[in-house]
Amino acid sequence: MSHAANDFQAFREALGTDVQPLSKGRDKAAVTRPQTPPSDAQLARRESAQQARDDERDFLSDQFVDLVGAHDPIEFRRDGIQIGVLERLRHGGYPAEARLHIMRMPVIECRRAVFGFLRDAYEHDLRTVLVVHGRSREDDGHPNIVRSYLGHWLRQFEQVQAFSSAPAQQGGIGATFVMLRKSERARSRNRERQQKRRG
Repeated sequence: MSHAANDFQAFREALGTDVQPLSKGRDKAAVTRPQTPPSDAQLARRESAQQARDDERDFLSDQFVDLVGAHDPIEFRRDGIQIGVLERLRHGGYPAEARLHIMRMPVIECRRAVFGFLRDAYEHDLRTVLVVHGRSREDDGHPNIVRSYLGHWLRQFEQVQAFSSAPAQQGGIGATFVMLRKSERARSRNRERQQKRRG
């Protein structure tokens, strides 16, 4: 008997009788096996990872801010925005194309909601939106804290051209009108329309 045959015989004896060869066709992965739905733990990990990605893109700061007086309106306009535009915004002259309600939400959730809302509004070429945050009688009341943060966040969002507390009939100090600049896509469409008019 050759050396190779001796090695094979010794190997078989070492395996004993408990080891059986694979049956034909069972040495491949079953590609038709139905997929099992993700577990609750997997879904929670996915949601956590998505939230982490969203937070990375969210550049708004929730660091300490000076509180606005509970009865003081808030407003802002970027350089180059005419005072008449802010006046018209202050008086509700631009109808809100979308609304976000953040009353009674924790500050960190408000920040995420505001960021996502403004990003989506800009991507959908909305120009004027309304954020409803509520109002309080005290400077340190939760609605006024949120309102103070909102004024801080809106200044950080470069697509925001101006914002102002709403007129009394549209929420007053408890709501803020926000004007967004035109997206490049909207500007391009405007240029095309103007060129068509000119002939």
